[in-house]
Amino acid sequence: MVIVARLLILAFFLRYRILNPVHDAIGLWLTSVICEIWFAFSWILDQFPKWFPIDRETYLDRLSLRYEREGEPNMLAPVDIFVSTVDPMKEPPLVTANTVLSILAMDYPVDKISCYISDDGASMLTFESLSETAEFARKWVPFCKKFAIEPRAPEMYFTLKVDYLKDKVQPTFVKERRAMKREYEEFKVRINALVAKAQKVPPEGWIMQDGTPWPGNNTKDHPGMIQVFLGQSGGHDTEGNELPRLVYVSREKRPGFLHHKKAGAMNALVRVSGVLTNAPFMLNLDCDHYINNSKAAREAMCFLMDPQIGRKVCYVQFPQRFDGIDRHDRYANRNTVFFDINMKGLDGIQGPVYVGTGCVFRRQALYGYEPPKGPKRPKMVSCGCCPCFGRRKKDKKYPKNGGNENGPSLEAVEDDKELLMSQMNFEKKFGQSAIFVTSTLMDQGGVPPSSSPAALLKEAIHVISCGYEDKTEWGSELGWIYGSITEDILTGFKMHCRGWRSIYCMPKLPAFKGSAPINLSDRLNQVLRWALGSVEIFFSRHCPAWYGLKGAKLRWLERFAYVNTTIYPFTSLPLLAYCTLPAICLLTDKFIMPPISTFASLFFIALFLSIFATGILELRWSGVSIEEWWRNEQFWVIGGISAHLFAVVQGLLKVLAGIDTNFTVTSKTTDDEEFGELYTFKWTTLLIPPTTVLIINLVGVVAGISDAINNGYQSWGPLFGKLFFSFWVIVHLYPFLKGLMGRQNRTPTIVVIWSVLLASIFSLLWVRIDPFVLKTKGPDTTQCGINC
Repeated sequence: MVIVARLLILAFFLRYRILNPVHDAIGLWLTSVICEIWFAFSWILDQFPKWFPIDRETYLDRLSLRYEREGEPNMLAPVDIFVSTVDPMKEPPLVTANTVLSILAMDYPVDKISCYISDDGASMLTFESLSETAEFARKWVPFCKKFAIEPRAPEMYFTLKVDYLKDKVQPTFVKERRAMKREYEEFKVRINALVAKAQKVPPEGWIMQDGTPWPGNNTKDHPGMIQVFLGQSGGHDTEGNELPRLVYVSREKRPGFLHHKKAGAMNALVRVSGVLTNAPFMLNLDCDHYINNSKAAREAMCFLMDPQIGRKVCYVQFPQRFDGIDRHDRYANRNTVFFDINMKGLDGIQGPVYVGTGCVFRRQALYGYEPPKGPKRPKMVSCGCCPCFGRRKKDKKYPKNGGNENGPSLEAVEDDKELLMSQMNFEKKFGQSAIFVTSTLMDQGGVPPSSSPAALLKEAIHVISCGYEDKTEWGSELGWIYGSITEDILTGFKMHCRGWRSIYCMPKLPAFKGSAPINLSDRLNQVLRWALGSVEIFFSRHCPAWYGLKGAKLRWLERFAYVNTTIYPFTSLPLLAYCTLPAICLLTDKFIMPPISTFASLFFIALFLSIFATGILELRWSGVSIEEWWRNEQFWVIGGISAHLFAVVQGLLKVLAGIDTNFTVTSKTTDDEEFGELYTFKWTTLLIPPTTVLIINLVGVVAGISDAINNGYQSWGPLFGKLFFSFWVIVHLYPFLKGLMGRQNRTPTIVVIWSVLLASIFSLLWVRIDPFVLKTKGPDTTQCGINC
């Protein structure tokens, strides 16, 4: 009701703005009205998908009662877990090792877990670190399960500032914990030694322990590599219990082939796992996202194995939670407004979007299959005596096409031909691998019992060859979708277009936790990458505004949400204009609104009240604090006039001129000092537009106050309205200003020089030219003299 009321008030407000132009500043008025119309449009796209928010609750005890009965085989579905990494120098091996250890120690049947590590950089450092991790897991996993500790990533567990003795009753716990902590510290030293050794590459390249050269010495030209570290043979812990399977994968790379970055690496893992284990469900994690809740997989199974809705669920998305962020979350790294408000709203329509990590997929959905259709209502059959109800029983007739009851008809022969053609289509769709194609037809997963491990490994090497995807549907209809640097949005969008729905799961104990870039420059570059991916999707054939309209399996409110994810960067243009308007009004002594009548002022009051009401209601049902909401608003402005603006420009350059942009992996390294990286300054051109806007508004405030002082009391009334909007801009940019100052509260010289130069040129030109203010011509002094 509040959303509808706000929509009506907004319509009246825009009607008033359009019908009441400011004639002496028509350009400023027109710019402001265009901006306000765009803001209203983007608000509708953002607000409408929030109409049906859902809070879900899981009951893990019921899951166990249904699928883990005593005396019977465990019926929980197997899960293949994917972890992707590229550069061990930016994604430290110790971080990846903690993620792997948390996976191996998760609370799930060990014979139903397989962990696959994708090393897309073919690094020997990653390979050797994983070998050390597998050895340490033999001690760490039984310790975790014996004492039921949380979280099960050792670095996070041993650095927790909590009472670790709470609820612990075993007398040996303290002694074993002390011994395990020492084991982990020795493990860290071994990993650090490997990292130190990898700093300097030998001239002849890396040599393995058996004396042979490392196959990945040339990261852009190497064969595919697969190594099973823990598996059916030798995969036991120190107490003799079986450990989950751990597999290292580095796909083949050759010059002249498109490898499609992370999306291509994930598709290689899908095929490798389909050949080796073929679990019906897959969990994908970034290398820095460890399992914080050991029962996370069980939480997902509560939905995916639900007998009523589970068969139509393509994935279960968990919210992203982060460690190492300062208490005030200066740059909105937690993104709680998106994860706790927008995603809950989408869950009430057709499900949340896929955000790239912390997601459990149904394998069949990734293979491009459509969701199973529900049972049709049986048609009524009547005796034929009443023509109004049901349909009459048909008399048995002879088969058509010359067939009889004992022999095959022409229709049956045609069916056999269609079956043969469908088998050929499977190979065109999935690739030239008979074993993998067979695995795609197994709904419940599993591998053929007759297959030998050696044959499966050979086939696994084949499916990660760089030419395997040629002339197939990988990346276009199957697996992770290519065509954007934000492949996650596209992948989820394609599934929703086929009719699948997704689920948003928010357990009380966060399922996964990761690291986030907490300094200003890295944060802006991360936002730039997301925004550029959205612009790419908008200009692609997968644009949500029209893609999938024919099938009509994507609900309209869900489509609104996807459209919003692709056009939000374009809001940067009106936002930049709107942030400079207050300063322009102050410098030119003009106003963008006519004098407001008493009746019109009621609409302004109603508009502000409706804005506050919708905001307060969202905070109430989502549980988001007002500080988190305010940080999100501030960074929306900061990112909008910097990263989003650059994304639009780069996206247009890519579409129109074919100029591509390369992105580097966000560094996952952390500063030794707590929040030390928060104050790290890294030069980037993204800092110039916000700094320029900030300086222009400060100059405008000074100029406006000076002008009011000179002109007397009557000029202070109009001044307050202009100052209000100018201070609105400055307050929103305050975190950006603090980020520029750094620890020493000193802005880098290069930023100051560029921004002051741009602001000065802009201000002087504006005052001199006054392009948006009508020029009034006085009488001609040549005709009537100087006193006319």
